[in-house]
Amino acid sequence: MIPTPLTWLYVPGDRPHIVSKALTCGADVVIVDLEDAVAPDRKEYARAATAERLSDPQPVPVHVRVNALDGPLAGADLDAVAGLPGVRGLRLPKVVSPAQITRLAERLAPAGGGAPPLYALLESALGVEHAYPIAAAHPALRGIALGEADLRADLGIRDDAGLDWSRSRVVVAARAAGLNPPPQSVHPDTRDLNGLAASCAHGRTLGFLGRAAIHPRQLPIIERAYLPTEQELEEAETVVKAAAVEPGAQALPDGRFIDAAVVAAAQRTLSLARRR
Repeated sequence: MIPTPLTWLYVPGDRPHIVSKALTCGADVVIVDLEDAVAPDRKEYARAATAERLSDPQPVPVHVRVNALDGPLAGADLDAVAGLPGVRGLRLPKVVSPAQITRLAERLAPAGGGAPPLYALLESALGVEHAYPIAAAHPALRGIALGEADLRADLGIRDDAGLDWSRSRVVVAARAAGLNPPPQSVHPDTRDLNGLAASCAHGRTLGFLGRAAIHPRQLPIIERAYLPTEQELEEAETVVKAAAVEPGAQALPDGRFIDAAVVAAAQRTLSLARRR
């Protein structure tokens, strides 16, 4: 069984030696970035280096973030990397409409086959407003997430709490479309590990699952924050055992009421714990 991803590590596509290191640092998914992490005069090199590096299967899942779909570089990016043996998904920045997803999926689908897994990043007010239609646009779309740096600038938000409505909107949209819970956006201060842990704890209360990172030192903090605690595991085991003995709604000896929804949540907790 493939473990549920909790850590997604971004690495710049114009640094193939860093890409190679990232593949061995313990991230669940490595994201090779051709967009924000690459200077304009390095775009062509990044594309060529990424295509060469990912021409063979890789030891961990690798996604590639291409340049914005409405810009001049995305077409060449997609031609270079889509379908490579080492590419397990394409991350699409600055998505604002479901039509973008549909057109791209149809373009990438070979005759009689399916498009590669697509992941949409919502980085503007318009993208957030269209969160559910984007999430439900096409079967090839496997996930959505926020790009909070761009969204913060678009909305003129200074305080982190100002993003919580958009965060919840994306969590709800993903669930409504039958997708996995979205991962949190990156924590930009790679040395602020206490702040990262606190931010992850808050993201978990909002319904996120896992987080993108920009440095390997962030990975264990993210994983620890999103794995169930010992108390949560004990509670989940109690619920599942009780439901196995007596199916249906019931009250546990400690007074907690459980029903099918509570049991399903407990089963998800135990499933997530098995990735350890």
